[in-house]
Amino acid sequence: MLEFDMVSKSFWTGTQRKVILDRVSFRVDLGESLGILAPNGTGKTTLIKMMAGLEKPDEGEIRRHCRISFPLGYMGGVVSKISARENARYIARLYGLDPDYVESFCRWLCGLGEYFDQPVGTYSSGMRARFSFSLMLALDFDVYLIDEGMPNSTDVDFNRRAGEVLAERLRTTTIIIVSHQAAILEKFARKAAVLMGGRLHMFDTLEEAKQLYDYETQG
Repeated sequence: MLEFDMVSKSFWTGTQRKVILDRVSFRVDLGESLGILAPNGTGKTTLIKMMAGLEKPDEGEIRRHCRISFPLGYMGGVVSKISARENARYIARLYGLDPDYVESFCRWLCGLGEYFDQPVGTYSSGMRARFSFSLMLALDFDVYLIDEGMPNSTDVDFNRRAGEVLAERLRTTTIIIVSHQAAILEKFARKAAVLMGGRLHMFDTLEEAKQLYDYETQG
């Protein structure tokens, strides 16, 4: 279970205070994947980072009674000076997992070939995204956090492999995904919420959330 209890978060932009969350409370139970609709600039990435523990709330409490992934695409734990192979083995040890398994899984899924043994800092943004996604799926989490869907990749084989692995994960784990597009959420979650004006409006279905979102963004 992941629970936000009267959580507030804001930033000073230099000219005004931008409110991300204003005394927001909600919970996500294991087995109930959640999609969150939010316009660009409202704090989607900040919310995901708070769930992962990478950002702290200004007020309130965030309770994590489960193993929560780092956000898809987050490379903060990856060392650019060393290779994907070395990163995979190092992070596997941090999580108490078999380095041989994590290395081989990442090598298979990301499909980087000889680049897997080159420094991550030499990768293109697409290659880094593929490695990050592969690493996230290699680790054993109860909840996977995804910001704006699958990584943008022109590699058809990677998209197919990653899609199959993620579909398998959906059967046994919980996914929280944030996006400004309802179509992206449809693949991952039935339950949905709308982040807007510092409030998180929870709904039982994505269709209900989409009605409010469309009304607020297109009205």
